[in-house]
Amino acid sequence: MKRTNILTNTIINVGVLFALTRVLVASTNDGIPNFGNMPLGGHQPTYTSFDVPDAGTGPGQGTQGFAINPGGMIAGDYIDASNVFHGFVRARDGTITTISAPGAGTDPGQGTQAFSINPGGAVAGLYADANNVLHGFLRAKDGSITTFDAPGAGTGFIQGTQAENINPAGVIAGEYFDSNSVAHGFLRATDGTFTTFDAPGAGTSPGQGTEPASVDCLNPAGATAGEIIDASNVFHGFVRTSHGTIISFDAPSAGTDPGQGTLPGGINQAGTIEGEYIDASSAAHGFVRDANGAITAFDAPGAGTGPGQGTMAGNINAAGVVAGPYIDSSGVLHGYERARYGALTTFDVPGAGTGAGQGTSPFCNNPAGAITGFYIDSNNVFHGFLRTQ
Repeated sequence: MKRTNILTNTIINVGVLFALTRVLVASTNDGIPNFGNMPLGGHQPTYTSFDVPDAGTGPGQGTQGFAINPGGMIAGDYIDASNVFHGFVRARDGTITTISAPGAGTDPGQGTQAFSINPGGAVAGLYADANNVLHGFLRAKDGSITTFDAPGAGTGFIQGTQAENINPAGVIAGEYFDSNSVAHGFLRATDGTFTTFDAPGAGTSPGQGTEPASVDCLNPAGATAGEIIDASNVFHGFVRTSHGTIISFDAPSAGTDPGQGTLPGGINQAGTIEGEYIDASSAAHGFVRDANGAITAFDAPGAGTGPGQGTMAGNINAAGVVAGPYIDSSGVLHGYERARYGALTTFDVPGAGTGAGQGTSPFCNNPAGAITGFYIDSNNVFHGFLRTQ
């Protein structure tokens, strides 16, 4: 799931802003195969809520889980009482370690966000400094932090480097914004060398360009997926293979007006991509694209059918199971899990609010089927959660 950077969301949560601005309606009459809304079987899940001790307790503050690795370690961020962001790692036993990158700013909307965690426990993310410039960071398992900037990254307001993903080998993928605020993709090798890239058709005006998606969008083979924003501000999907070949794609029925189109959210070991597309009526639908390019749409049962509602991109694990959020007709967030062959289960974390902009927002599922994310309570405070079978 793609997020905007922390500077554009001083108090409003990054994930929720993304949800409200990009998730729209879901429908089944789009000409793409849909396997229906069959419930998944199996054991009843267990929900564990967690809060970083220093997390704020006011509206727009709290704890957000973003990524979970195969061992059950969770990475994410929290917003403190001063509306400053900090990263964290939660061990499988529930122990929480906080992360503040060297040089991170301490004013509202600044600070550190941890976006991705690999099997060895290394974390990648970004921080905003006191001048509101973005920088990438790598936190090793031993806690040491390396900061970095992609070559060509701008040094102005909301420019710079966003590290979005880290794979098992320690390779990092993300994007940087140049001095014209145009986005470009990058890969950072374990020796610190960079490869930058631009997808064909990417726009060259501010807010356009090439953006790898977040959390789990760089697979073990080195393939990464994300979105292209073209010169008309339309979204298109792309996958960059481990050999550097870039393939762009559009989900059937994706809209062609500004703010519409195709937005990948994750890629697994098999090269299967999940995401969402926004159609010509500004309605959103989930999709899965297999390694051969075939696209299947899906819609969570209960998803709303108005603008700002519908089924969102989340994450796809090695087994091909997708987890993510949807928004109902009242603007409330709920979680879903989609099995490889289409069966869908919806869920709500205990304690999640039931008002507009509240509810349950899954972000990532690991190979064992554990899901992490956050929920927004009735006071608009964020809390991390872990869902296990």
